[in-house]
Amino acid sequence: MHTTRSTTRILQIACATVAAALLATGCGRSADSATDKAPAKISSGKAKGKLVMWSMGDPDKALQSLAKKFEQQNPDVKVQITAVPWDAAHDKLTTAIAAGNTPDMSLIGSTWMAEMAAMNGFQATPASFKPSVFFPGQWDTTKYKNTAYGVPFIADTSVIYYRTDITTKAGIKGAPADDWAGYLKDLKTIQATAGKQNPKLRHATQLLTGFNSWLFWLPLVWQQGGDIYDASTKKFTFDSPAVTKALQYYSGIIKDGLSPNDKTDQSQNFQSGLIGTLQQGASTGGNLHLNAPQLDSKWQTMPLPKGTQSAGLAGGSDLAVFKDAKNPDAAWKFVKFLTDPKNLAEYGDATGNLPAAVQSWSEGKLDQNPKMAAFEAQLKVTKAPPAITTWQQIADTIDSELEKLAYGKATVAQVEQTLQSKATSIGTGR
Repeated sequence: MHTTRSTTRILQIACATVAAALLATGCGRSADSATDKAPAKISSGKAKGKLVMWSMGDPDKALQSLAKKFEQQNPDVKVQITAVPWDAAHDKLTTAIAAGNTPDMSLIGSTWMAEMAAMNGFQATPASFKPSVFFPGQWDTTKYKNTAYGVPFIADTSVIYYRTDITTKAGIKGAPADDWAGYLKDLKTIQATAGKQNPKLRHATQLLTGFNSWLFWLPLVWQQGGDIYDASTKKFTFDSPAVTKALQYYSGIIKDGLSPNDKTDQSQNFQSGLIGTLQQGASTGGNLHLNAPQLDSKWQTMPLPKGTQSAGLAGGSDLAVFKDAKNPDAAWKFVKFLTDPKNLAEYGDATGNLPAAVQSWSEGKLDQNPKMAAFEAQLKVTKAPPAITTWQQIADTIDSELEKLAYGKATVAQVEQTLQSKATSIGTGR
């Protein structure tokens, strides 16, 4: 398995804190209009002129390599890529949009798309980009009020990692069960071997508590066939049976001692054999291979257990062209180039990131790695979080309430009531 450029980058892409969102969305740009929703046009012929792009995180050698390839195919264009640290990216982007002083294009964390589209920051995606090329959940991360304002680039979702040496000693043949009831039974079976057949083992699994726990809890609601938000009525639905079941499942695993409620490092605990399973994204596998290659034969992945249906969270990052781009035509041509399945497969092979285009998985080397099969299966059933400008505030509220639940400071009923009340009070923004 390939490793990522940064150990925490994918999770940062999916859920970096959206600070000062209301302030940023309230200034600088006019409200969105029918004109703003008209798809951008791409001219025929080759790209020309200077093209300025912001990427996020560390300098990206694989992206630079693709830019050079694009320049060779378009001799009259010059691509300038500037790396922006993730912890500064949100404020830098919103400030640039508000001031009308943006680059031509940028990598955008998927949970920022709705907020920045509401600022009238992006051009609507040209019709030549076909949604069917991409995993459905990833395409949905680009949408705001049913209009796409970008193109998926890096996909991300979480799967179950399990230590095969630990599960085998627990008498589980192959992967743990793929449904809620069966998986929970297997967790209890694993837990029964703690300190016995598995001397180091302390807990069967480890649920995330506090910051970013919403990433791993929200799919539980979808797996029960429900949701936390009804886009047709613009109302939150935390007071639903699916949410009740998701909260009960989450809290039950901790109450039964199958998971600790502390904030110790999940990946390190998994590597050390202190836990038998965990739910995480692709970067965890890359880091495991990098830090503990001797364990490569002792862990495997599987899709998330299903409830009444299979579901997962679509995270990652998208490519967007700014409303104030000086060279939008070249920018959209570069987006087209970068998201071509073959080029995206090349990028995925070089970085270990998950390509958002379906065909890229058979173009590159990812489908040759059995540990990646679970990610491909999971991406086929992912969903995007609600495309509302207040999402980060809602997500922070979920994190806070799940932490209370994990520490036994609130009941399922209390958490459910608080989530519905607070989300309704926060509202949906613009």
